[in-house]
Amino acid sequence: MAAPEIITFGCRLNAFESEIIRGAAGDAGLGDAVIINTCAVTAEAERQARQAIRRARREHPDARIIVTGCAATLAPQRYAAMQEVDAVLDNDAKLRAESYASLAPTPTLPRSRGRGLANADALDALPPPQAGEGAVHPRARAYLQVQQGCDHRCTFCIIPYARGPSRSVPVETVVAQARVMVAAGVREIVLTGVDLTAYGADLPDQPALGVLARRLLAAVPELPRLRLSSLDPSEIDDGLWELLAEEPRLMPHLHLSLQAGDDLILKRMKRRHSRAQAIATARRARALRPEVAIGADLIAGFPTEDEAMFRSSLDLVAECGIAFLHVFPYSLRPGTPAARMPAVAPEIVRERAARLRAAGTTALTAELNSRIGTTGEVLIEKPGSGRATFYAAVDCSPEVSGVQIIRFTGTAAGKLIGVPA
Repeated sequence: MAAPEIITFGCRLNAFESEIIRGAAGDAGLGDAVIINTCAVTAEAERQARQAIRRARREHPDARIIVTGCAATLAPQRYAAMQEVDAVLDNDAKLRAESYASLAPTPTLPRSRGRGLANADALDALPPPQAGEGAVHPRARAYLQVQQGCDHRCTFCIIPYARGPSRSVPVETVVAQARVMVAAGVREIVLTGVDLTAYGADLPDQPALGVLARRLLAAVPELPRLRLSSLDPSEIDDGLWELLAEEPRLMPHLHLSLQAGDDLILKRMKRRHSRAQAIATARRARALRPEVAIGADLIAGFPTEDEAMFRSSLDLVAECGIAFLHVFPYSLRPGTPAARMPAVAPEIVRERAARLRAAGTTALTAELNSRIGTTGEVLIEKPGSGRATFYAAVDCSPEVSGVQIIRFTGTAAGKLIGVPA
């Protein structure tokens, strides 16, 4: 059965959900469809999605064009009004098999440009998130959604309005899906969610993320590697810290949702951590697991940010040793409190983003250079390329496969170079 083309924008959760969409749409007979899974985190992400929709229609004039994801959930009429679009599905509908069954062509009815909307106004009654039961994951490394939505209201963020309140997948469901994934050949599972460290607060026994990770590793001993996606430094529970120190199968890599390094900007963002807490989190991780690598998200040019405030964020890269830095130029999101704050000039936002990226490149170079001459476990994801436990990309001999111990001999283009130890 033909599989639809999926074009994915945005976060790891969207990437995971795109695999569920691929299976559901393919099973419904939409093998000739092009499905665009949008992101709303920045205006640029939305612009790119609209570009992709127009390009998909030019390249596939007879295909059904279906638009879904966060941007489509927040502004369904905007996408339904595009002449290239056949249907719009919100974040709830996109994971339901019946959504695609209703869009599939029948032998007696030709495809029509219905521009249908599905569940566009149903965010107040969202069901628990799905763990993707039955999905096939042929890759060595795959994402597993364990949490959806967010109860916090950071002043810059529109995503809670697109994803709804925080909901968690029960531990037993996560474990069952992990077993399916491992049986399909997955060697590393990445737990993901919109607000991952909020996991479990809505479940009957309120298991924290550390409890979930420990139970998963105990219940699936054949899983070699477990990794976590973005973590809020204010919500990392004691059980997770203990697991990081004790369990080698939990990867030594923490990606922190920091967003800024200045306390006043953090307050205006309505973040729940301080600059000092961010630094303390990185130091605690290294004390517990010396080989750990730190990643983080930082926003450049948040409203009211002056040069001194920006320097606090810039200096945080070195102070925390953020080797894997994601930089987001601030993007105004209508309807958020930050949109009403005094804006930073666009050219200054771009210049500060460039300076942050340069600092990130310097930190990554230092991190990779510090690994030269050491050995480490690398998961080979495709011939000649893999990822170390501490997240660095690694180039090695194309005949190497599986999980291998690699000696790191050098660096090139932001990657480590290695040979079998």
